[in-house]
Amino acid sequence: MLRARNLAHVYEETTVFEGLSIGVEPGEVLAIIGPSGGGKTTLLELLSLSLPPTAGTVSVGGVDAWAADAASRLALRRQVGMVFQEASLFGATVARNVEYGLRIRRSWRARVRDQLSGLWGATETSPAVRDALAVVGMDDQRDQPAGALSGGEAQRVAFARALAYDASVLLLDEPASDLDPRNTAALEAAIEEAASRGIGVVIATHDMHQARRVADRVGVLLDGQITEIGPPAQVFERPTDERTRRFISGELVY
Repeated sequence: MLRARNLAHVYEETTVFEGLSIGVEPGEVLAIIGPSGGGKTTLLELLSLSLPPTAGTVSVGGVDAWAADAASRLALRRQVGMVFQEASLFGATVARNVEYGLRIRRSWRARVRDQLSGLWGATETSPAVRDALAVVGMDDQRDQPAGALSGGEAQRVAFARALAYDASVLLLDEPASDLDPRNTAALEAAIEEAASRGIGVVIATHDMHQARRVADRVGVLLDGQITEIGPPAQVFERPTDERTRRFISGELVY
């Protein structure tokens, strides 16, 4: 579904990754854990095709994105949805925030047609919007102003917006950071629902408990490398790499 091979990325004079390979399959939840500042967000930016790697390949559906032409790369990028750590909503209703993502992904001709006819998001998209909001438990709030939402609710709307794209892969950067238990549970249920629909999900998180709860596999990102990857029980209880063991036990402090 989404695969990176031998990634290297250098920022100014700092090598963030070198020789990093990782992938996610359809319907799989992959959690990437590691220390703050360890490169988890940068890895998601590379996987989302918003940042070109210094070396290595990122492929979507078996197609090397950075070897493709610009139009093909855009089509590949549209298969990958990204939810950032802080939700970015604009001053409209919840439904229109979700709908907006669908509108900008339509052709310019379709967008001009909508504008001329006075439509916002066309009625044909409303089932997708309602379905995405239902997944995050917010369909009953679709007409509520986004500015009235709590931080946790806003994050759930951002997830719904990415889900409505009908992407093949969702990338989530610290999706439950600072959320209360209710919103965390709703978001984790939405992640499980997305995976049940065959969507590959990659979560970058420092929350090891969340990784245990929702992930099919866990990858540990330390020193610019994936030092361990496997089922949560194996990674957390029987790590094979000494750095992984020390990080999980709290002995390795960055």
